Amino acid sequence: MRLNEEMNPAFATDLPGTLDAIPHARLLPEKNTVDWYFVVVVSVLAAVGLVMVFSASITQSEGSIEKTLIYGRNQSMFLALGVCAGAIVWRIPLSVWERLGPLLLVGVFAALVLVLIPGIGTNVNGSQRWIRFGVSVQPSEMYKVAVIIFMAAFFVRKGEQIRTRLGVFLTPLGIAAMSAIVLLLEPDFGATVVVTATIVAMMFIAGVRFVHLLAVSAVLVPAAIAAILMSPYRKTRLFSFLNPWDDPFDTDFQLTQSLIAVGRGSWDGVGLGSSVQKMAYLPEAHTDFVFAVMAEETGLIGVTLVIGLFALIVMRCFRIARNAERVGHDFGAHLATGIGFWFGLQTFINIGSNMGILPTKGIPLPLFSYGGSSMIMVCVACALVLRVSRESSEQMAQDFSRAVARRLEALEVARRD
Repeated sequence: MRLNEEMNPAFATDLPGTLDAIPHARLLPEKNTVDWYFVVVVSVLAAVGLVMVFSASITQSEGSIEKTLIYGRNQSMFLALGVCAGAIVWRIPLSVWERLGPLLLVGVFAALVLVLIPGIGTNVNGSQRWIRFGVSVQPSEMYKVAVIIFMAAFFVRKGEQIRTRLGVFLTPLGIAAMSAIVLLLEPDFGATVVVTATIVAMMFIAGVRFVHLLAVSAVLVPAAIAAILMSPYRKTRLFSFLNPWDDPFDTDFQLTQSLIAVGRGSWDGVGLGSSVQKMAYLPEAHTDFVFAVMAEETGLIGVTLVIGLFALIVMRCFRIARNAERVGHDFGAHLATGIGFWFGLQTFINIGSNMGILPTKGIPLPLFSYGGSSMIMVCVACALVLRVSRESSEQMAQDFSRAVARRLEALEVARRD
């Protein structure tokens, strides 16, 4: 049984003198404590996402039933691999990840560079984001997790200096700049936005002054606008987003078809598997626009429930981060915060793109969109959050037990006197 998350070890100073009269003193965590609340929410989302990939990809392959279900079967395999990878990660102490942070960042950054080398990187739809080793691997998905681990470790070591030393303050920004250059060469503007925003958010949580972040924003926002205006296809996407019905059969086709799918869903949807837009109307229906298919088939009711589950995951990450901070586990607190922000931001961008709130971007919806690299790394990130929860709960229980022991010892001494 896990210790109550809200229990403060300081309460032990008011405890009675016998252990039997201390109900919470026996609520120590079992070995390998699991945050089942987090596990259940993630599992439900992953299961719903898997069903939607089967549904959205049903028309992607023509021929036999076996070929028609290939995307769903692959996604099932990706999810199974992600669960296995997550189980391994969950058993590794966070202190190991803290030490490996710099090495992970350098290794994955090297993979990002390799993607750009002809003959090594694989070009798909005009973007060179994959390396093929029998199977395609997308290093940018791994980089999102690696940079969060590195930043969490960095802020633990340099947290006190980030307000006062310019070199410490500029280090995360330098990493963000190098990442942006390589990612934009692929090009992958969506990953650039996610990585940069996550780094800035973690800097804010680490204690960087708000006025300094405003100065950083004064540089980043114009740089992002320049990156959009200097690229014809990004510029086209921006203007398509502003007026999606201006050219619904050419540049605005993807967004308008997504809006039609969302609109057809109405309150309760057209029924699971009954989407019309996935019938070769909506491009990338099983990847970037799987949410639109879900909205069409399950309606506002399904959309509300799914968005609520995503919100629960993000809030749980922040709750776990707060508990880690309470027991002095700074690395775990920064790690869970970074993962929660990344998860929430990527979800918001994908859903916003599907619903016409934001320009269309090739960013997968966590636990939903088809793709092995994304699914596996999301599972790994969830396992890291579970590890933070486990170590924080164990530390909280140990602190509480020591407080109880000190109190009982003091009472025993007082009784003898």
